[in-house]
Amino acid sequence: MAGVPHPLDPHHDGSPTYVHGAGARLGGEVTLRVRVPHAADGSPGASRVVLRAVRDGEPAVSNAEQVSEDAAGAWWEVGLRLVNRVTSYRFLVSRGPSDYRWLTATGVHARDVADAGDFRISTEHLLPDWVADEIGYQVFPDRFGRTETGAPVPDWAIPCEWDQPVVHKGPDVPYQWYGGTLDGVAEHLDHLDLLGATLLYLTPVFEAWSTHRYDAVSFDRVDPLLGGDEALERLAGAVHDHGLRLVGDLTTNHTGEHHDWFERALADPSSPERSFYRFSDEYPHGYAAWLDIPSLPKLDHTSAEMARRLYSGPDSVVAHWLRRGLDGWRVDVANMTGRFGADDLAHQVAQEIRRTIRDVSPDAWLLAEHGHDATADLTGPGWHGTMDYAGFTRPLWCWLNGGAPGGEGLPHGLDYLGLPVDIPVLPASAAVATMREVHGSIPWTSWQGSTMHLDSHDTPRFRTVTGGGTDGRVDLDGRGRDLHLVGLSLQMTMPGVPVVFMGDELGLTAVDGEHARTPFPWDHPETWDQPTLEAYRRWIALRRQHVALRRGGMRWLHAGEDSMTFLREHPDQTLLVHAVRRPCAAVDLPAHALGPETALTTLAGAPAEVADGTLTLPGEPGVSVHVVG
Repeated sequence: MAGVPHPLDPHHDGSPTYVHGAGARLGGEVTLRVRVPHAADGSPGASRVVLRAVRDGEPAVSNAEQVSEDAAGAWWEVGLRLVNRVTSYRFLVSRGPSDYRWLTATGVHARDVADAGDFRISTEHLLPDWVADEIGYQVFPDRFGRTETGAPVPDWAIPCEWDQPVVHKGPDVPYQWYGGTLDGVAEHLDHLDLLGATLLYLTPVFEAWSTHRYDAVSFDRVDPLLGGDEALERLAGAVHDHGLRLVGDLTTNHTGEHHDWFERALADPSSPERSFYRFSDEYPHGYAAWLDIPSLPKLDHTSAEMARRLYSGPDSVVAHWLRRGLDGWRVDVANMTGRFGADDLAHQVAQEIRRTIRDVSPDAWLLAEHGHDATADLTGPGWHGTMDYAGFTRPLWCWLNGGAPGGEGLPHGLDYLGLPVDIPVLPASAAVATMREVHGSIPWTSWQGSTMHLDSHDTPRFRTVTGGGTDGRVDLDGRGRDLHLVGLSLQMTMPGVPVVFMGDELGLTAVDGEHARTPFPWDHPETWDQPTLEAYRRWIALRRQHVALRRGGMRWLHAGEDSMTFLREHPDQTLLVHAVRRPCAAVDLPAHALGPETALTTLAGAPAEVADGTLTLPGEPGVSVHVVG
């Protein structure tokens, strides 16, 4: 199967171990390094390595030089001058006339392959340095912590008691109001400290006519139900006092039908706001709406005035809230922003937001929501990264869904992230092939700047996917715990920014995104699944303690039916990670695939063994992590 790794494959990625001088500006030069392990019989893995880079649209080749050799393999190096804003490249690795292999970001191919999987370096895609070290925690503000604000309850709201079950089907779904506030979030920041999270991501806080608040009535004011502007400033101060970062959520694709702009556009066809939307009798409601939902009129990004107010320049919404304490933005429906019919302004919008960030808060992070393949939107000076549903969530769900072939034990009533079918159960080889294909299509910095989610406020809970139940309560009997914790371990050991959705650490279950927005059960700690909570603390601590897990490269060694194995390599350390979903045979690999150092120190999980040139990895379920050397 294409994309399935071999332990003795040559390797390169965009991490510091393999790229020296990363961050070079246009016209600068980087040094590219390739690790070529010896063959199984100890013979050299290559007699020649050739760099093929695309310069001004035309391939240019140059020979790499072997600079060192050890008992495990050889290192090759070659310089690359960055002539274009985005430079794509690959390596020809050959042992002789009959050996023809391309090394690309998707793996090793003994044939010609399309350029889509080539390595890429972007001189414009400069990720803020702090992002790689973050562990995020996502909060739905209405459901995390409750305080009194004195704000009147609006007519649309259906007041609920904190322990009242959420309604996740029918017309009342967006109107259940539990009374969570930003001061309530601030009161529980100690929980983030307990977990070890370093970043708080809030879903929208602007005034709206729903508790999800993606139907904003203004981008200029925080919802009084959450405590208003002052509460956001208090929360930002508290977050920073705890040494955390704060990321907000902005909808650039649409507003609510009661938004100030839309109401002025309806009232006065000659108003500037009229150009912010698309009005025509050809649309079902007389105006373009997101997914034809009338309460969500779609913004028209051909309007320069709308861009100026929302995201372009120092007077924009984007700039204003960065100055008021945000460390970054997650942009809702980024994949559809600026795209409508014949218009495709998505890259222009993303680049303009980045320009605003550069001018106002150059160290801020810009994250895009994208529910499927975002690779075409991640190579330029726009989004720093995406919510990695395509390259992380989807393949992991397929591998850890019930853990049994043939659909046995699948949770009923779930669709596969928008597809009207049961979530499939696939081997690790298929999951890894998807991961490599997706991540091989974007620059390394885009992968590092993307977020890894087991689930979110828009999906079923991962604990339900792994078989933990469908009732919306905590899975206390542990039916889905083991597979859940395998997923957690991979979330904390793979490249990207892991983000925990509030309550996952307790073992909460849910069958869809609305069901997942459960009020946090602070008053009922007896309902928390303590083994799951402790596992979250351990795995987050492990990630924070080891630079290779936060900033290291990713070298796949093996993917079979029930296990996957990879190395996280950094100049300061190398870690071996082995994940098993259900009992299987031990995995034997050539020990020199690890590199010149084959001694192992186990940090988590079952021990591995190296003897007589063979690395033996355990077949018992769980995830093990080992220091190499």
